[in-house]
Amino acid sequence: MGKINLEHVSKSFGVTSIIPDISLQIEDGEFVVFVGPSGCGKSTLLRLIAGLEDVTSGTIRIDDRDVTNAAPAKRGLAMVFQSYALYPHMSVYKNIAFPLKMAGEDKAVIERKVQDAAKILNLTNYLDRRPGQLSGGQRQRVAIGRAIVRQPSAFLFDEPLSNLDAALRGTMRLEISELHQTLKTTMIYVTHDQVEAMTMADKIVVLNAGNIEQAGSPLELYRSPKNLFVAGFIGSPRMNLVGGAQAAKHGAETIGTRPEHIAISRTEGEWRGTVGVAEHLGSDTFLHVHVDGIGQVTVRADGEAGLHTGETVFLTPEPGKLHRFGKDGVAL
Repeated sequence: MGKINLEHVSKSFGVTSIIPDISLQIEDGEFVVFVGPSGCGKSTLLRLIAGLEDVTSGTIRIDDRDVTNAAPAKRGLAMVFQSYALYPHMSVYKNIAFPLKMAGEDKAVIERKVQDAAKILNLTNYLDRRPGQLSGGQRQRVAIGRAIVRQPSAFLFDEPLSNLDAALRGTMRLEISELHQTLKTTMIYVTHDQVEAMTMADKIVVLNAGNIEQAGSPLELYRSPKNLFVAGFIGSPRMNLVGGAQAAKHGAETIGTRPEHIAISRTEGEWRGTVGVAEHLGSDTFLHVHVDGIGQVTVRADGEAGLHTGETVFLTPEPGKLHRFGKDGVAL
């Protein structure tokens, strides 16, 4: 089991409030991603769940058991850090086996669990090597293996891919997602990268200044952001947000339209503009169009669109895909 409930949890350091008041339910087997900008409180929230920080107020329950004041080792959780935290003088085998050895497990049990974890993580051929002989991705898999052998009720990942290059991050995202499907264990994953959040999560929790702005599936947040913060944070490239007379025509203080929901034409359309920077990515081209009275609007166009800097174009947002926000920034 791996059901985790936070009930009015808060965290302050002196007079500084980091987590004002959060309530959240994480179901058994869910892959939940905490996402938000630097300083939003996502890592602090993870550390509160792990028991590495004490809560100021509120209750944390794991499988209906109050663990608010329980030591980290008594919570049945396993944490994977950004820094790997491996022992450099130990082999991969000994690194993975370490928590089992400390728990006094029988040698035969240790052997079986280490071999099983190594097989799942494609580390079987590396068990005799030391961490310094491995790539960054392999070292991260060793850290995950050390967590797997403990058979926790939930895995906690604190920005585990931040030290890897872009290509390896993509590979590891897939591997962690496949690991979740294999183990079917609750996973909580912290990242500042909303692309990681969108591609990995069953449920995304968007945090801002210690508050939950919105929680839901990736498609829920993409299709129906509750406010301007979520609208501007979820989606890549980010949503275009337009105010003034253009928004007033739609009965809103601000309107939002995603780059992929704007039609572009050389002959006619609702907004007239000039192509500034054109980012050619092969299958897609991102056009940054300067529109009078609005500013810069980003449009996702076909990679073969053939539009270039300085060209005059006309843009028309898809009416059914337009997002409207009031003066308080909340979706209408």
